[in-house]
Amino acid sequence: MIPVSAKSLCFTDSVIRRMTRVCNKYGAVNLSQGFPDFDPPKAVTERLAEVAHTGPHQYAVTWGAQNTREALARKLKRDTALEVNPDTELTITCGGTEAMMCAVLATLNPGDKVAFFSPFYENYGADAVLCGAQPVYVELHAPDFTFDEKELEEAFKSGAKALILCNPSNPSGRVFSREELLTIGKLAEKYGAFVITDEVYEHIVYEPWRHTYFAALPGMRERTVMCNSLSKTYSITGWRIGYVFAPPKVTEAVRKVHDFLTVGAPAPLQEAVTAGLNLPVSYYADLKKDYTHHRELFLKGLDEVGLKYFAPQGTYFVLADISEFGYDSDYEFCEDLARLVKVGAVPGSSFFKRKENRYIRFHFAKKDETLNAAIANLKRLRELIKPRA
Repeated sequence: MIPVSAKSLCFTDSVIRRMTRVCNKYGAVNLSQGFPDFDPPKAVTERLAEVAHTGPHQYAVTWGAQNTREALARKLKRDTALEVNPDTELTITCGGTEAMMCAVLATLNPGDKVAFFSPFYENYGADAVLCGAQPVYVELHAPDFTFDEKELEEAFKSGAKALILCNPSNPSGRVFSREELLTIGKLAEKYGAFVITDEVYEHIVYEPWRHTYFAALPGMRERTVMCNSLSKTYSITGWRIGYVFAPPKVTEAVRKVHDFLTVGAPAPLQEAVTAGLNLPVSYYADLKKDYTHHRELFLKGLDEVGLKYFAPQGTYFVLADISEFGYDSDYEFCEDLARLVKVGAVPGSSFFKRKENRYIRFHFAKKDETLNAAIANLKRLRELIKPRA
């Protein structure tokens, strides 16, 4: 048989998406793959209904519809206080996943090193492999998931041309402080590196923590490539609308990569999501209030179950500690959790470079009734899954 590419053998399919299939197989409450079970804003769905009849139905401009980019530029100015040029600094992509791939392919050459913190969102490793880059891992140290400045500097010293920074961080839920981000910026400037940010959870941050946009830090705009998605902010994960915000020279490269990867994001969905980008500030305050409620409900449930966890500062994920069950494989534990307890989670090992089987990741972007059903099932956890010797 003719062999497939060596690259394709260097990583598995997504463990996160695989766990959704496991949930479907066993009829488990899916707290693994992070998508809401509640509706997008009414303004967005009503605009989509109109677009279904009136269009656009053909290609938008490759790098994004003009009105969508202009609305996005206004929102970014409001959030970051930066003047953003929609014609030279923004590219609309097919989700944050394509945004990150475009950013990596546009900034790194085969053989370049790229650093990211561990635990990390699983796509980053595959992105590095697909563009021929060499990953360099910098540990976030539990229980606070903080980094050591010397260890980060070693990554830059080793030749890392870019750092991928997820903030707020998936899966740990960590929100990096302004001081930490300034340290990252200082090192990126010292070693002449890009910082490629993943800021998908920018509006899902809990008190007293605050999200700081890396591009808005002093001197960082010219070396920041912001990758983002509208999926989480507007509860439209299936629409696959994201974007890259970068300096003009980088944007030129991003747009070329994007053109030949996907041509463009869906025109009708760009038109509909523009209504979301034009929502008032009160929408984001309500979003924060809602997710704060979901967080409190689910963490209270975990307390009642007696599972140890790391309380997230941002995102809608929580890492729970399953050490007491004595499994050698967290994947096997998650299979049993879905099969026996009827709750889905993601094995934490998929987020770490080092061997790690102590953690699983839940998400709580669900209606109260869904979370209450999951908590009720989890209360039978120790009855249905016995610790191993």
